[in-house]
Amino acid sequence: MSTISVPLTPELEEKIESLVKSGVGANKADVMRKALSRLSEEEAINAVLQAEKELSEGKVLRGDLREIAKKFI
Repeated sequence: MSTISVPLTPELEEKIESLVKSGVGANKADVMRKALSRLSEEEAINAVLQAEKELSEGKVLRGDLREIAKKFI
């Protein structure tokens, strides 16, 4: 597992420490891993919601996806 250094505002550092103290994560790194995992989940959910919105608006691609992709690659 690699390690990175990220500058944080005092407020963010306090929030992370608070989450560790409340048991959300075992330590600061665990809290950050959980936060990044949650962000990934939210991005996936938002992508699905956006796709549903576009579908309901009639913004869909019709045809063979491989053929459509060839036009953009």
